[in-house]
Amino acid sequence: MRPAGAGWTVTGRRRPVAKKLRVTLVKSIIGLSPKQEATVRALGLRHIRQTVEHDDTPTIQGMIKAVTFALKVEAA
Repeated sequence: MRPAGAGWTVTGRRRPVAKKLRVTLVKSIIGLSPKQEATVRALGLRHIRQTVEHDDTPTIQGMIKAVTFALKVEAA
């Protein structure tokens, strides 16, 4: 388990709840490298202006960082 200050919100006596990120595809995947395209698809995004929610984990943050120019990220 992670410490309470590491991106997790503690809610009373319940288990820690991960913060959520809302990720939106704002640029077409046409012209991206195959690796970048695979990263966008692995995030669950297929169409422009499609939005998905993910837990704020290091894995998701790394995927977002790889294709930041094609995404809009906001806290959910």
